[in-house]
Amino acid sequence: MFDSNPNRRTVLKAIGGTAAIAAVPTSVQASDEEWRAVETPTEGTLHGTEVTTNGYYAVGEGGIVIHRTNEGWKKVLDGGPTGNGNDLYGSDTTDYGTRMWFVGSSGVIGEYDVETGNLEDHSAPNDNTNNYNDVAVTGEGGSANVYVAGDSGKIYYSFENGESGTWEYVTPGSGSAIQSIDFHDDRSGHAVDSNGRVFETTDGATWEPIGLQDANVNFYGVVSRSETAHQTESDDADSDGCDGVWVSGGGGMVFHYDGSQWTSADTGDAGLQDVIITSGEGYTVGGGGKLYEYDGDQWTQADTPTGENLKAVLQSTTDIAVGAGGTVLEH
Repeated sequence: MFDSNPNRRTVLKAIGGTAAIAAVPTSVQASDEEWRAVETPTEGTLHGTEVTTNGYYAVGEGGIVIHRTNEGWKKVLDGGPTGNGNDLYGSDTTDYGTRMWFVGSSGVIGEYDVETGNLEDHSAPNDNTNNYNDVAVTGEGGSANVYVAGDSGKIYYSFENGESGTWEYVTPGSGSAIQSIDFHDDRSGHAVDSNGRVFETTDGATWEPIGLQDANVNFYGVVSRSETAHQTESDDADSDGCDGVWVSGGGGMVFHYDGSQWTSADTGDAGLQDVIITSGEGYTVGGGGKLYEYDGDQWTQADTPTGENLKAVLQSTTDIAVGAGGTVLEH
């Protein structure tokens, strides 16, 4: 059975309050595991990567969407959902991976059916054309809840698959740009802004701050990770099982909230643009080709064949990292 969104940054509900940041040990020795660079049909920056029922995709500069085929990475879309070439900054997939959503500059929002090749344009909801930095979708293709992180500090959301007239918005913080957003259940998730704040929602519409006041770095990525989010009823799983909230940021910092306190790990000096944790293990990526692996205890620097800035990473049968210069790394 296809995992219903193996790359989603799902975590659990964090309990409110802001606790002191406690440091945890960090290892920066090189990993023995090999990451390899592969050819792609673009030299533009790739900002997002997803795994779907039809394999792996990446999105990026100029509205490009590329697909990993048996013959390598191929361009499947160019120009974005409007055809105007707006950059795509974020992406996510619906449950079971049948639809991929992406967002970007000038209010672009697209929904791509990876099985039929059909592209729906949901751009400029309520005539808003601000830049969108990230998107999270929950539910099955065609009936998804859609959450868009806006550069204006707003989160735009639709509980009716982005249909015209169904969009609403909320400003969780002070109006600072929402950099990243992720959900672990239909209406439960987390977001981070450029003012160093982490927000939580349990209804998809109202948000509360849960930190992080003393980080002193910019935040770029968030993972809302639930151990049981995509298990079936037959698994008899505890729906409250969780692995915490993970945030990546400037100065090589990664933060983890376990429901009672924040801890921090310092990996070096690279701005860490994305983080992914699945079943207690994962990756974070950032500037200068930096990639760190997490084994459930500490972060270890991996050897990568690139010095390009890395923007996004996912975990699946083949792990993928993407970034500037059309870079795609596979593991």
